[in-house]
Amino acid sequence: MSTEKITAELRTEFGKGAARRIRREHKIPAVVYGHGNDPIHVTLPGHDTMMAIKHGGANALLELDINGESQLALTKQVQVDPVRRVLEHVDFVAVKRGEKVTVDVPVIVVGEAAAETLVVTENATIQVEAEATHIPEQFEVDVTDAEAGTQFLASQIALPSGTTLLTDAETLVVNVTAAQTAEAAEAELEQAEAEAGIEKDEPEAAEAAEGGDSE
Repeated sequence: MSTEKITAELRTEFGKGAARRIRREHKIPAVVYGHGNDPIHVTLPGHDTMMAIKHGGANALLELDINGESQLALTKQVQVDPVRRVLEHVDFVAVKRGEKVTVDVPVIVVGEAAAETLVVTENATIQVEAEATHIPEQFEVDVTDAEAGTQFLASQIALPSGTTLLTDAETLVVNVTAAQTAEAAEAELEQAEAEAGIEKDEPEAAEAAEGGDSE
């Protein structure tokens, strides 16, 4: 994992009003927690920070320059405006080189399974322990030509050296099942409707009822 360098400014103003002023200047309010120290409140350049986090993925590692001092910061929570899709606030955890951290790493499915199968991702992430500067960006599960009934467990995912699996080894990550036919889907729907007490009128019955109403 590459480390993006960002120049941060110490922040002395707090509250919603201050945060709005920071965002109007195309900057981002952020907080760095960890290592028993008081939280460090900083302001980050908007575009550079957004690109660094986008490039680093779910566990982006940034090297913050705070008043000339370097601080490694691991992204823990990112708030994004739901409409404008811009960063509103970022929480970091302070880390050190060589330090082990616990992170949830995304699982990506690659390849095409056998015909008439359905590939279901049962767990989109797995938890591992890794060095802060060597966090895997993602894990790939290759389902190429996998037949229905094939299952990929957490223990089957290849981990890089120095990375330890924390998720239960028997956790089902990806499941390859038989694709449901249209007939099976219709039968399942009819069964669900029957259990819910929904009855379909027969066309003749519906016409007779309409005729009775008109008399």
